Amino acid sequence: MRLDKLLANEGFGSRKEVKKLIKNGSVEVNGEKAKDVSTHVDPYESEVIVNGELIDYREFIYIMLNKPKGIVSATHDAKDRCVTDLLDPYYHKFHLFPVGRLDKDTEGLILLTNDGELAHQLTSPKKKVDKVYEATIKGRVSDHEVQAFENGVTLDDGYETKPASLYIEKVAGDFSWVQITIQEGKFHQIKRMFKAVNKEVRYLKRLKIGTLELDEALELGEYRELLDEELALLKE
Repeated sequence: MRLDKLLANEGFGSRKEVKKLIKNGSVEVNGEKAKDVSTHVDPYESEVIVNGELIDYREFIYIMLNKPKGIVSATHDAKDRCVTDLLDPYYHKFHLFPVGRLDKDTEGLILLTNDGELAHQLTSPKKKVDKVYEATIKGRVSDHEVQAFENGVTLDDGYETKPASLYIEKVAGDFSWVQITIQEGKFHQIKRMFKAVNKEVRYLKRLKIGTLELDEALELGEYRELLDEELALLKE
C-alpha cells in the first residue's frame, strides 16, 4: 500500500495534507524519515509513526451495539442521532455502517462494520439468515397466529411474507410475550405482520443475527468489538 493512501485512510488528512506531513519530516517508516509519498509499506508489518504516534492499521472493524430507542440505523440523519454517533471518535476513520437496519423505536442487536462482503452475506435474502426478535404484543397470540406466520402473511401493501417462526412465551390478560424469527427485513416488517393478524407490537428487541447473539451485559447504547470466535462463526 502507498504511504500516502495509508495515512489518508488513517485519518491524517487529504493526500495533499499527508504530503505536507512527509515533507515536514513528521513521518517515519521502520525507523527512518519518510521522503516519498509513493513509498510502499506493508500496513500490517511496517512500523509507521506520525508525529510520534504509532499507526495500528486495521482493515475491517466489527462492532456489536445494543441500540436504544430513538436512535436511527444510519450513518447520517438531518434530525436524529445515528448508531454511528454512539461510537468513540476513534472509530470514525473506519467509516463504519450498520448491517441492515432496526426501526427507530426498536431496541437490540445491530452490527456495525466496514466489511461490505460480510454485510451482503448477512442481508441478502438469498442467504436466508435468521434474525430473532422478542416482542410484547397487545392482544392474545394463539396457535392461529403461529400458523399464519408459518404460512406467510399478507402485508398492507400486498406483499406476501416468507414463512416466519412465532413462539409464544407467555400470555397474560390482553398481552402476549413472543419470540419471532424472520429471514427478511422489510420496512417495519414485524409490526406489519402482527397488524395483519389484528395485533399490535408494543415493544420490539432484536436478539440475534445468524449466529451472533446480543451480549446481555451490554446496556442500551453500549457496544464492543466482536470476539474472534463470534466473527469466525458469523463468517461460516
